[in-house]
Amino acid sequence: MGNALRFLYGECCKPTTTGGGGGGGGNWVNQQQSHGYHGFPTSTAGVSALARDIHHFEMTSQVPEGLGKHVVSSKKAQSNWYNKLSEAWGQSKPPPNSPEEVSRLIVNTLKNHKKADVEGLLSFYGLPLPHSTVEVNVGQAPPVPDGVKYELNTLPVDAKAVADGDTVTVYVSTLDPREAACVPRDVQVAAVERAKARAQRNYTKADALHKQITDAGYRMLNIQNEEILARKYRIRLRGVDAPESSMPYGKEAKEELGNMVIGKPLRVLIYDEDRYGRYVGDIYCNGVFVQEQMLKKGLVWHYVAYDKRPELEKWEKDARAKRIGLWASAHPEMPWEYRKNRRDKR
Repeated sequence: MGNALRFLYGECCKPTTTGGGGGGGGNWVNQQQSHGYHGFPTSTAGVSALARDIHHFEMTSQVPEGLGKHVVSSKKAQSNWYNKLSEAWGQSKPPPNSPEEVSRLIVNTLKNHKKADVEGLLSFYGLPLPHSTVEVNVGQAPPVPDGVKYELNTLPVDAKAVADGDTVTVYVSTLDPREAACVPRDVQVAAVERAKARAQRNYTKADALHKQITDAGYRMLNIQNEEILARKYRIRLRGVDAPESSMPYGKEAKEELGNMVIGKPLRVLIYDEDRYGRYVGDIYCNGVFVQEQMLKKGLVWHYVAYDKRPELEKWEKDARAKRIGLWASAHPEMPWEYRKNRRDKR
């Protein structure tokens, strides 16, 4: 057993010291079950679980119980995987220690095996699926393109704000100078009256006033225990089109966008407003151009009919060449054609 594997098993995965059970194994099982056995919500625990199972396999030649529910091949094939993974892990320099690195090791080691088995194994340990393991080297943000009308600097994005892989709802504080100048008078009054109603514990009145605020396109947000009046913007990512939720990779596109933006403030460059009342813009999160990330991971199409920027075309072509994400299919359906076909059938 390699030093790195021993560390992950012995430190990250070591049994708890409370509760009964000799030998340590029983306490580890209890710890696993409290997190959901092999369905770990924290991905680092998935890394640790894999390290433990490789060590267990080296000692007993036994694959984990329950793996068969996630994969399609036999236990004999599963044993072959763990042999290969044990060898690959031992030869890795430096050894993998993050979910992405371990996921990449699995994908590369088992690249000639069935896709369903590789994805099932990753799912068993709660590790990122193959499209999530793509390294995206994001350089300098491109210069602000022509046509930008204004810039938004948002509050942290709410967990329910991502509608799909190309649309996100954001809020901008009315303390922002640009917003402060255009808050409707009735919204300002409603915000003040709502604060008074809440102080008096008149929550019925406070809720009615908040509805008045939200109907006007604003919302009261609690940020670090402070109530902030903020304006709502629905942002449509410019230049890309994500698969619909019922299409292949629609769910993955939404999840990836959420992983990038939820809980973080964004910089949004607004170009226009579409017919659905959404603001069309470029989104940057911690200096990363979101459309670039989505294109490089093969989770959106370049929407060339509306945006002819050559860099977007290049990022899509690179993902196609690598057969990443939705490009794993030889002929993925274009989302705009999918929507048109659905309309024609009505």
